[in-house]
Amino acid sequence: MAKQYELSAMKRERAGKGVARALRRENKTPAVIYGDNKDPVTISISTKEANLEYNKAHMFTSICELDLEGTKMKLLARDVQLHPVSSNVLHVDFLRVTDKTTITVAVPVAFTNQDSCKGLLAKGILNVVRYEVEVDCKAVAIPDEITVDISDFDIGDSIKISAAIMPDGAKPTISDRDFTLAAIVAPREIVEDEPEVAEGEEGAEGEGAAEGAEGEKAEGGDAKAEDDKK
Repeated sequence: MAKQYELSAMKRERAGKGVARALRRENKTPAVIYGDNKDPVTISISTKEANLEYNKAHMFTSICELDLEGTKMKLLARDVQLHPVSSNVLHVDFLRVTDKTTITVAVPVAFTNQDSCKGLLAKGILNVVRYEVEVDCKAVAIPDEITVDISDFDIGDSIKISAAIMPDGAKPTISDRDFTLAAIVAPREIVEDEPEVAEGEEGAEGEGAAEGAEGEKAEGGDAKAEDDKK
């Protein structure tokens, strides 16, 4: 079952930018409830509580047990508007949910048994392609994560969605292919460039040049001696 949190709210009769600004000055955040073939309802919630729940990073995957002036209802946050500078919550869109409501939601992927993975033990690297996967599931049963046991994967193997353990009632939104979640790749080797000319070769060239110069001098000296004799 999906995680839950609680909020209380008050109805607001009017909407608009002016009303929203007035609410925020009172440390309240405007919100709206829609869905379930019912008319939308505009409400206000505590800004402090809205920011607290949003910063827990669970609003989109947890059911909100809302107390609206004594009336209890189950909601799921589907959109949150943030201030561009402070990142405070400015507005929340809530969807009414029932036991039959089906939604599409992004669920994190957990790669388990990394300490016994063949490829990682051989110094391979886990290259994650998808940290989250969109799944279709019941709104009241959003899974915490999708797990993949990678213990049998080796260097060069691709880890597909078919290797994942899907929670009951959940299935990948992408259903037409066995897409990749990660791969185990070989470690990169650092190869240093060799110098074009080795020091020994430079020394040999230097010695050869010196020997050539000495030979030229010697040959020149012998020719001059022969001319003097003549």
